[in-house]
Amino acid sequence: MWAKLFGQPERIGNIPCSVFRARWRAGFGMRTRWMGLACLVAVLVGGWQVTQVRAGSRSTSTPNVVVIFIDDMGYADIGPFGAKGYATPNLDRMAREGRVFTDFLVSSAVCSASRSAILTGCYHRRIGISGALGPRSEYGISRGEMTLAELCKQKEYATAIFGKWHLGHHPKFLPLQHGFDEYFGLPYSNDMWPLHPAYVHLPKNSAKRKRGFPNLPLIEGNRVIDSEVTGEDQAQLTTWYTEHAVDFIDRNKDKPFFLYVPHSMVHVPLFVSDKFKGKSDRGLFGDVVMEVDWSVGQILGAIRKHGLEKNTLVIFTADNGPWLNYGDHAGSAGPLREGKGTEFEGGIREPTVMWWPGKIPAGTTCDELASTIDILPTVAALIDAKLPDHKIDGKDMRPLMFGQPGAKSPHEIFYCYYAGGQLQAVRDRRWKLHFPHGFRTLNGRASGTGGTPVPYDQGKIGLALFDLKKDVAESNDVADEYPEQVERLKKYAEKAREDLGDKLTKRKGTGIRPAARLTKDDKRLLW
Repeated sequence: MWAKLFGQPERIGNIPCSVFRARWRAGFGMRTRWMGLACLVAVLVGGWQVTQVRAGSRSTSTPNVVVIFIDDMGYADIGPFGAKGYATPNLDRMAREGRVFTDFLVSSAVCSASRSAILTGCYHRRIGISGALGPRSEYGISRGEMTLAELCKQKEYATAIFGKWHLGHHPKFLPLQHGFDEYFGLPYSNDMWPLHPAYVHLPKNSAKRKRGFPNLPLIEGNRVIDSEVTGEDQAQLTTWYTEHAVDFIDRNKDKPFFLYVPHSMVHVPLFVSDKFKGKSDRGLFGDVVMEVDWSVGQILGAIRKHGLEKNTLVIFTADNGPWLNYGDHAGSAGPLREGKGTEFEGGIREPTVMWWPGKIPAGTTCDELASTIDILPTVAALIDAKLPDHKIDGKDMRPLMFGQPGAKSPHEIFYCYYAGGQLQAVRDRRWKLHFPHGFRTLNGRASGTGGTPVPYDQGKIGLALFDLKKDVAESNDVADEYPEQVERLKKYAEKAREDLGDKLTKRKGTGIRPAARLTKDDKRLLW
């Protein structure tokens, strides 16, 4: 749609787009050829034998870890969770060979907050990250927090992120300063550019476009390698991230690695390569999910090719629910209420599959509550790494992951924060108590088409209790029937307010660590 509306720039700086892409691909291929030559030399001097011993000696103590994190994917957007109109054969196979988690939560239903939580094992509220950071944000993840990459570095893992970062775009916030050896991707959401839907009515060259959002940069390491990402470039993002991921696995097959692939898709604006354009019965959205599924297949294929499947944990999940007012360019939350931007289940419960042949029981399902904040402490237990000295909120979920008989959720309670620090709900394995708050909703109205959203209405909910085991849609308030559950959950909420605060009740928490701020002496990313 974007190309039809605005056309595509012919040049990046002084370089034609076609030449830029050709140079980039040539450089990628050249690096691969040089690495292949280096491997051949290593074999000739006996390096093969050393490599085999090293790989065999770490088979049980240092498993590889791969986290694939999709943007704005709804609960019902992949085959194992009931997707319709397109096929996801690689995720279907991953589920058959692994374990599906049907009650897997994120910390908050928005990009940066959710990403801060998965990487640190903390509620986003604890580490001072809320909302979605933009091109003019001057704060980001603190060096005082330990990321999954830094945790793995304790055991000399190779670490990489290929995809969307969104925890601050200035150098002090970027991945290489937080435990990652390699980074290639966008610094924030792919709609934060001059073609944002808010400016769709303006002329192509309107100055107001860039006052709203500057050109979207593509980053490698700590430097901008493309200062003006185009729609044509966005159509290649899923492919580029996947090529980088496969290459990283190829290069690090003989040592432990942590690979984080936070895809830019299926966040709007949607783009897909020619490989999948027009392939689904669900339009562009279905095409994009099919390409994400292809990416999963490529990554799992690289793991299998090197015989690493019995020593590699792969987790597929998403950052928040679907952006529903985009209609046919958004996913589906299936039976869940609402979507992105709300603390209803449609906003925070994500389609999740975990795969580790020989470790995770194949073809099984877990309906116990677990969360992205549990990944860091679980990985720490798996690789015998030391947890940070400061407080984290995640729990070791190995009993759930490995299908231990009778295993229950490690969480006695789970807190649902949104809107810059509002404690909007608390829940456990069965019950969920909402506190009075406003939320965005379509109220049953028709949603957007062709990539243009419709406005949300503002809904309100009072104190309401839902039995999620019987009513996953949060449609039947049973507070009057179970007053003891209301009072029990209120007590947990008070503990949360003491620790993490609550803007709804104007409480300041004592357990919040501030995010990092940009100072006048810090370097800034310029493009």
